Amino acid sequence: MNDSHIKTKTLTGVALFTAIVVVLQLLGSFIRFGPFSISLVLIPIVVGAAMYGATAGAWLGFVFGVAVLLSGDAAVFMPINPIGTVVTVLAKGTLAGFCAGLVYRALEKKSRYVAVVAAAIVCPVVNTGAFLLGCLFFFLETVSGWGRSMGFENVGTYMIVGLVGLNFLVEMTINIILSPVVLRLIRIGKHESAETEADAV
Repeated sequence: MNDSHIKTKTLTGVALFTAIVVVLQLLGSFIRFGPFSISLVLIPIVVGAAMYGATAGAWLGFVFGVAVLLSGDAAVFMPINPIGTVVTVLAKGTLAGFCAGLVYRALEKKSRYVAVVAAAIVCPVVNTGAFLLGCLFFFLETVSGWGRSMGFENVGTYMIVGLVGLNFLVEMTINIILSPVVLRLIRIGKHESAETEADAV
């Protein structure tokens, strides 16, 4: 298989995952646990990052961020600090996809199943962690006010428990449960046999 064919296949695959990310984010914006929607797009980001590398993962994460902004899912933060909102939303998605790709590549040769599970865990951890850092840098006063109004004296406790806790647990659980599906999708995408998959686990 020549380089041109590989590049065309990669571009086609990344374009397909880009479309999936946009559609799932728009659909997922209606599914809410707490103040924010559930990120259904983390699974295709993990699959894309595993199949096409950390750079592709970063791109898919960036697209996820753009879709979040366009869907209005970050509307509560936009009037407070527009620049901070854009930076936080784009950075968290991009970093989540990039780190998922790095983790998968680092563990793939040892065990593909472990690599998939690790990437599926890292993706929501980085996504949520970057969001919390953005809140600290750009929205601390506002978030503190939200916490006090809900009876939280400590802003850190509110951010972890009240702001993102339930969403994070749901996203993490979905990713872990679907890890075997991700593994199968990667095998199908790479046109590998069941024996090859078994050897990679």
